[in-house]
Amino acid sequence: MSGTKLKFLLGGIVIVGALAWLGFVGFQESKAYYITVGEFSAMQGDVQGKSLKVAGDVVEGSIDRSKNPLEFVISSEGKNLRVRYIGRDVIPDTFKDGSKAVVEGMIGQDGVFQARQIEAKCASKYEAEYEKKAKR
Repeated sequence: MSGTKLKFLLGGIVIVGALAWLGFVGFQESKAYYITVGEFSAMQGDVQGKSLKVAGDVVEGSIDRSKNPLEFVISSEGKNLRVRYIGRDVIPDTFKDGSKAVVEGMIGQDGVFQARQIEAKCASKYEAEYEKKAKR
């Protein structure tokens, strides 16, 4: 094998290896575990640096839209979690006091959950629509 072909072969191997490594790292960072606020509280020490999805109910009166970024509290199983929304997406219309919310992000150094995404749904709204369809 000539020197030029060997260089191309080695270069190709390095490029494929680098792409495989970047793909693996990207996949690991995008992977998020889904837990409740109660489970989150129980595993406090094990969540540092991990991307998580945490589910809970938005606590009545906790949404503070005057702060930038937006802050609120979610609750489940008698435990509360302060959340700071640092994402860029528009906040869903269904995000209100008492709605069910799933936030995705990481715990910050200050103990406040830094959410990059918010998914929200108003359970009573969907239940009412379901009951209407059931009565037809």
